Amino acid sequence: MDAKHLSTRLLTVAKYVPVGARLADIGSDHAYLPAYLGLNDKISYAVAGEVVEGPYLNALHEIKKEGLAKKIMVRLADGLEAVSEKDAIDTITICGMGGPLICHILTEGKSKLENKPNLILQPNVGEWQVRKWLNENNYQILTEEIIDEDKHIYEIIVATWKEERDRLTAEDYLFGPVLRKEKNSVFIRKWEQEQKKLQHILSEIQKAHQVPLKQKKALKNKIRKIGDVLNG
Repeated sequence: MDAKHLSTRLLTVAKYVPVGARLADIGSDHAYLPAYLGLNDKISYAVAGEVVEGPYLNALHEIKKEGLAKKIMVRLADGLEAVSEKDAIDTITICGMGGPLICHILTEGKSKLENKPNLILQPNVGEWQVRKWLNENNYQILTEEIIDEDKHIYEIIVATWKEERDRLTAEDYLFGPVLRKEKNSVFIRKWEQEQKKLQHILSEIQKAHQVPLKQKKALKNKIRKIGDVLNG
């Protein structure tokens, strides 16, 4: 993968970045995503933020190599500290990290969200926590996409700020308000696998001398919820 040839995961994220966006890509690694968008004239400006020096230096090298140093600023900073008010960022991408960390970055950088930028988020795990944070902070989920690449399943969540908060259920948080309606083949496969895993855990704990009743109830409840969504 390089700036001219993105992974399917990052290509999926890229297609949701509005044309002419002023982008902040947080945890940018090699800055492949903003570089790709810059090379294809999709963005007017970008900040590529990295908290670790190695990836930061890689990003600097990539941006210089592609001749994008005037359009894309590479900054060594923690989370949204990479962004300043004069950047006038209107779109933020955070990809390839856990849901709790994404939520932490957004919470710690709340002052940088005052102009209500669009958020395009790709958590590797803990997707429900990201959806909960969005809902609690008046971000409406516009669309979601679930994809399979190299035996890994990824979810992309696209959200925009809204004055009145939507009412999302626990099932919306867990499965995704858009994904649970569409139920494509990747979604079905993900939750069938999860259901089997939980059934195996339930079977194992039932063999114990003292069955943890609270854990057993929680497992049964989640297995039932998955079944309801898959069969609904």
